[in-house]
Amino acid sequence: MSLIELKNVTKVYGEGDIAVHALRGVDLTLEEGDFVAVAGPSGSGKSTMLNIMSGLDRPTAGSCVLAGHRINEMSGGALSAFRRENVGFIFQAYNLLPVLTAVENTEYVMMLQGVSQKERRERAREMLKRVGLEGMEDRFPRQMSGGQQQRVAVARAIVSEPSLVLADEPTANLDSETGYALMDLMGQLNEEKGVTFVFSTHDPKVMERSREIIRLRDGRVAPREAVDA
Repeated sequence: MSLIELKNVTKVYGEGDIAVHALRGVDLTLEEGDFVAVAGPSGSGKSTMLNIMSGLDRPTAGSCVLAGHRINEMSGGALSAFRRENVGFIFQAYNLLPVLTAVENTEYVMMLQGVSQKERRERAREMLKRVGLEGMEDRFPRQMSGGQQQRVAVARAIVSEPSLVLADEPTANLDSETGYALMDLMGQLNEEKGVTFVFSTHDPKVMERSREIIRLRDGRVAPREAVDA
């Protein structure tokens, strides 16, 4: 069953001579359970595509349907609530809350979802253990390395088991061993829970672990590539 449908999506920033065409008539369908890398040079439209898939940005033209909802037509409050229940984010800049500890950052989305304090704390601690941060649950972001903060961001994105996880350069700040381990963890969750993952990346580690690669160039999608097992 399709989870995401982009139909003739165009995104233009600015006007006139300074207009930047980030996406040019993109048509793309992703199925539930996909594990896909979106690759391409800087400025090819990767981050813009992920932002439109999640409703963080709206297309200039065309439509985006996520889990049966045309999200480019949803209002701010409804879209925020829908996104909270269905989409997890892994940002390149981490976007952790500096006043919260690792475990509090990890459980934050579940708190917004109304999960009980006991359950969300248990799930957050278990997920931090799975990403290799056992014993660091009570550290604040300023007390952690960039790679450790990225692992907290990964834990936060996947702990609530959303339908879709969008990851912008998820391994950019990690050493090779940790990067491979995180990709393997996300692959396990994809297989166990059916969570769909879409990665924006330059990293060969991510492309190697993905099952399919979507290549973007100048805002257009090239023919899709299956990754050899």
